[in-house]
Amino acid sequence: MAEGIAGRLEPLLVRLLGPEPPVRVRAWDGSEIGGAEGPVFVIRDRRALRRLLWKPGEVGLVRAFVSGELDIEGDVYAALGALQRVLRRGDEPIALSADDKREIVRTAVMLGAVGPEPKAPPEEDAGGLMAETSPGLYARMAGPGKGTGVGTWTDAADLAAAQDADADGLIARLDPRPGETVLELNAGFAAFSRRLAAARPEIAVTAHTPFPADAPGVTVVADPPGEGFDAVVSVAGTTPVHRFADRVAAALRPGGRLVARQTVHRPDAVPRPFTSDYVYGREGETPTLGELTGLFDAVGLEVREVRALREDYARTLRAWAANLADSTDDNGVARVWALHLATTALACENGRIGVYEVTAVLR
Repeated sequence: MAEGIAGRLEPLLVRLLGPEPPVRVRAWDGSEIGGAEGPVFVIRDRRALRRLLWKPGEVGLVRAFVSGELDIEGDVYAALGALQRVLRRGDEPIALSADDKREIVRTAVMLGAVGPEPKAPPEEDAGGLMAETSPGLYARMAGPGKGTGVGTWTDAADLAAAQDADADGLIARLDPRPGETVLELNAGFAAFSRRLAAARPEIAVTAHTPFPADAPGVTVVADPPGEGFDAVVSVAGTTPVHRFADRVAAALRPGGRLVARQTVHRPDAVPRPFTSDYVYGREGETPTLGELTGLFDAVGLEVREVRALREDYARTLRAWAANLADSTDDNGVARVWALHLATTALACENGRIGVYEVTAVLR
């Protein structure tokens, strides 16, 4: 039997996570329970327990993590993967019997964790993760190359090489002709626009982004430009393209082509409170692939080609997460990003979500 706070927590954790909790847990007094190896969930404050009392499931865990009351040491992916196997339905609390609830309350009273429900972190439903993130935090995640798109990892040794390979492949598929005008929407730090302009100096490249961007040969604009472009590219992913399909169509001339990338979820995927409350905010989550192509069709964009990028996206997410882990950021938004990158990488790897590149032509 474990000693200290962890020993007192053991009955509670067994009721929440099963008879053999899949992770090791360390309490705020340094005592531990669980296996000798593997990832460790560190409960830094008894307020984390109070959150779990009020929201026994994904919501309580996420709020405790974002608030800094709960941390993860070791392999974050292994820790989250183990929890996801227990919390199969993130939109529902853990089912507890009357005896479970009495034992949990007794343990919480003994540890001084009973009290009013703590307020949700300010990052929850504050407009979505993308709207709350500073350019500086994006830059630290993206790394020296400041690429914010999916890399192509077939022969790449690192993130920069993967993103360069992806940009070169995309330029070849886009194949702009001399004199054409190309608009990159949601361009991040304009890494793709910069490479496109250098590879094809005979075309005119415009990058739409609110971020500071050093891009020789590229016209950088903060507001979406007008219409009549020969091609529109949206691959950086700072804003989901399905939210502004009508604006994409309006920017193209008739016969103009679109290359857009979008995260989509599988039709039978379970909605997660984390993604809806913290990542995408009130505007809703990602569509299915069918919904995305339907949105394009409704605004006059005829889909010509669809490419799956799920495995490459998972590796890119892990690379961004590594960059973020190496930074000194430790605030609510950075913690939401750390959780988002890890859970999305896991979801890509097991096929619950994916990323597709869709090529379309304006009728």
